[in-house]
This record gives sequence, structure tokens and C-alpha cells, in this order.
Amino acid sequence: MAADLRVVGGTLATAQGTVDAGFAVEDGAIVAVGNERHLPDADDTLDVSGKMVLPGVVDPHVHINGFNSIDTYETGTAAAARGGVTTVINFAWQTWTGERERDADDSVWADSGSLLDAINRQKESASAAYVDYGLHATVTAEDRSVFEEFEAVVEAGVPSFKFFTVYDVGVSNGFLRLAFDRLADLDAVAVLHTEDDSVCQALTDEQRCSGRGQPTAYPETRPDYAEAMALSDAVTLATETDCKYYGIHTTSRAAVDELAAAREDGTRVRGETCPHFTTLTEDAYAEQGTMALQSPPLRTADDVEAMFESLRDGTLDVVSTDHVASTRTEKTVENWWDCPFGVNSLQTALPVFHDEAVNRRGLPYSFLVRVLSRNPAETFGLPQKGRLAVGADADFVVFDPSESYEISATDNASLADYSIYEGREVTGKVIQTYLGGQLIADDAGVIGRPRGEFLARDSPTWDPQGGME
Repeated sequence: MAADLRVVGGTLATAQGTVDAGFAVEDGAIVAVGNERHLPDADDTLDVSGKMVLPGVVDPHVHINGFNSIDTYETGTAAAARGGVTTVINFAWQTWTGERERDADDSVWADSGSLLDAINRQKESASAAYVDYGLHATVTAEDRSVFEEFEAVVEAGVPSFKFFTVYDVGVSNGFLRLAFDRLADLDAVAVLHTEDDSVCQALTDEQRCSGRGQPTAYPETRPDYAEAMALSDAVTLATETDCKYYGIHTTSRAAVDELAAAREDGTRVRGETCPHFTTLTEDAYAEQGTMALQSPPLRTADDVEAMFESLRDGTLDVVSTDHVASTRTEKTVENWWDCPFGVNSLQTALPVFHDEAVNRRGLPYSFLVRVLSRNPAETFGLPQKGRLAVGADADFVVFDPSESYEISATDNASLADYSIYEGREVTGKVIQTYLGGQLIADDAGVIGRPRGEFLARDSPTWDPQGGME
């Protein structure tokens, strides 16, 4: 019997290296990989001569259909598909009222709420997803009754739990200690946004009082040591309880030094950074103003170097987008503290990071595949994703490594109408994106009906995972 599709003529990029080979797809999965002569016959053949073929990007940190983002599942995942991202993990907010922060007169957070209800609300909203998606259960109230839901949440296919140490949804170290203890029993993953809230708030209040509202002043209110302090506390608690720990959007040398001290072999402590923390510095606040405002802030050139050093040596495992969509109008404010945090990059992350990592720094495609696809899939319990191998889902990207173009927000599929990479010329372009062997996007837009599905995940097994060196 013939397979459904043969992909031939290109160069496959894997976590081990590149190889001139092809593969065959049947019923949405890869059933053979190798020389074209040895592949089974197929109903259709895709000739990708002169192109790279990468596994679909797995982005474990996106904000869509949430209090802080205007993107729906339709628009957010359309941006993902056009950017070569075939799997995202979004957030199910425990006590969110359903209102956006910019539209609400009062707090968008209730005093209590159910994680299972939040998960169901997200799934009900996701029928228009163009790519596959998972969820992080996000604890947003210091209410210990939520611990009673943890086992049922894991059984529902959501074995990762997000916590903040800042903002009005931040929780205390004591609460984290108790939560981590319960998550360790379930072998679940604790996902942490770590900044010391009291330090950040005190420095913000100081700038408010002195009227320092210019965006160039903003990084001083969220210093690297505030990130490192909170990270150290949280990792210590996770280590003491034997809870799996994943630190999101790491930005600074100070923070990765704390992570490295606790990491050992990567079986219990892992972390990520983002494309903007590997390509931009705090100079962007003078150049772009509040458009570039996110939390934690952009930092120094030395911190950018620290991100690459840590990705190479395995202190950091993943590059995610932390995609948040706002409009230019929303981001245009007189004082930085009135600006919504977050930048959008689902559609541009792969070409921007590829250009920086491969073209400018000479890193191999195996590095790119590890940090964008394989590592996030393994870290969050998605063994069928992030690889071009027999048995894996046939999620792949046809990528032209030689095509140069200029990034423009006019191309955005996201509802965000600006880009922090506006005018940046990159070499390397997503030509087509496939999900389960079906074409879902090309460089002109999304194709066909939304076909993304919810991914129920098991608690992941974290084997030792190192970097390049």
C-alpha cells in the first residue's frame, strides 16, 4: 500500500546534524526516513530540492486568548503556522474573569477559581487553532484548596503548573513550598516566572514619584539581581522537594549563574530564554520606545552573550517566544508603567533566531533543532513532536536558508500591528509549514481549515540533557 506523501530532494535538519534524505508520511505520522530510492511509493510527492526541512517548532510559552493578549486561537496560531511553529503550549488562568486588563475597571482576577474550569474554558475557545496545542495550569491565587485539583489536572493531560512570584497573581515562597511538594508526588513540572516583587515594586514606585516615565528608565526597576534572587529561592524550594523546575524567559547572566549552580544534570532543573533576549539589548528602549517593553526587560550585550553560552553548555534548554499580542495604540503611552508588557514574535521567532544563531554566530542546525523543537517537546511530555523520525508526527517546515527578506508588521497574522523586528533583514525564510503531513501555511498565509488539536500530555521523564560542549 502506498504512503500518503513522500518528501524528497531536501536536507533534513535533526538534533544530531543534517543529512540529505527524505521521508514518507502515512496517517499523519512519519513511517520511513532515508534515501529516496528506499522510500515507499506515495500518493503525492513534495520535492523540496535546495531547501532545508526542519521539524516543526514546539513553543512551550505563548499567550493567546488570555488577559494580556488580543490574539485569539485563530489569529495566534495562524501566526504560529506561518512562522514554522506547529505546537504551542498556552496558559489556563485559574482565577481569570475573562476580561482583558486594558478594558477592565477593576481587577481581572477573582479571589478563587478552578484550574479544571480554566482548562475547559481554553479548550472550548480553541476550535479555530491551526496548530496543535497544550496547556499549562496557571495558579493565580494563594488558595491552598487548589492543591486538591492537582491530581485531576495531571490526569486531564496537563502535567505542568505555572506560578508567578510577581504582580497581583504572585505567590509566596511558603505557598510554593507546599505546592512543589504536591507536584513532586505527581512527577509534574513547576513553571516559574521569577522576579522579586518587593524589589521591583519599590523601584517602580521610586520612578513614579520622580516622574521618570521614559522607557529607557524601565530596566532599572526590574534589575538582574531581582530575577536572580527570586530564581534562587524558587530553585532551592524545588530542589528540597524534588520537584521538576522549569524557569521561563531567563534574561541575565546573574540568573543563569543561579540556574547553573542548581542544575546538575538537567533531570530536575531546566530553563528557557527567548529570541528577543538573544538578539536585542536595552538599547531597543531608546530606539523603539514602549513597543519593546516586556517583563523581565531587555538587558546588556553581555547578558545576550550569557544566553548563548548557557544554551550551548546546557544550562538553558529551550528558546520560546513568550508571545503576547497588543496593538501599537495600546503600547503608546506617556509613562512606561502604563504600558502593557509583552512582545509578539510567533511568526518571526524561527527566522530571527536562525539568522542570529546560524548565520551570525555559526552554530549548527542541530543546535537550532535542539533548542526550538526537540528539547521543548521532551521537556513537556510530547515525544511525538519536535523530530523527523519514524513514529513522530509529520510536523515539518520547508525552510529556505538562503532567501533574505525584511521583516514588516504588515505581514502579521497576529492581531498585533507592530513588530520589535520591524525593518530587520534576515536570511532564512519559512516557505511552508505542515501539520500531520497536511500543508497548513505558506509564505502567503494559512491554508485550509483549522486542524489543530488539544494535546493531552503525560508527566515527562527528564533524562540528563546537556548542551553542545
